[in-house]
Amino acid sequence: MIQTSPDATTPAVDPADPAPSAPKSTPSYASLADAVAAQSDDDASSDELQCLAGAIYYESKGEPLSGQLAVAEVVINRSKSGRFPGSICSVVTQPGQFSFVRGGRVPEINENHNYRVAVAVARVALADAWDSPASKALFFHARRVNANFNRTQVASIGNHIFYR
Repeated sequence: MIQTSPDATTPAVDPADPAPSAPKSTPSYASLADAVAAQSDDDASSDELQCLAGAIYYESKGEPLSGQLAVAEVVINRSKSGRFPGSICSVVTQPGQFSFVRGGRVPEINENHNYRVAVAVARVALADAWDSPASKALFFHARRVNANFNRTQVASIGNHIFYR
């Protein structure tokens, strides 16, 4: 709380008020590869991180990092849109949305290089640490699929096309 001093020109700070905190800053990276490499190798402990990493892994492993990030953005955007379920895991396991989902669950993934990359990309996406070329996308499909989407294309990355 800021109070005005008796001379009405200099604000006085209330000593009982805590100091204002500085806004959190996101680390700056020179490239998406640097952002991914900077992520810790800790286990994917949260359910949301595991669900997002699973979607990245099954939908885009082996794709360019920008394509993997774009897949993550679609899942995150859906969870925030109000048009899909409100959590990342609910978006990923929503019936009929992702073909890799079995019985409403993301299949277990054995620890491997592609999964570690997927976890790192998921961390970058959740921290909003890199701008995705498909930042407003809500839909995507593989190039090999002849989808009749009546949507606006926002990006084409690797083997996927992204739409809003």
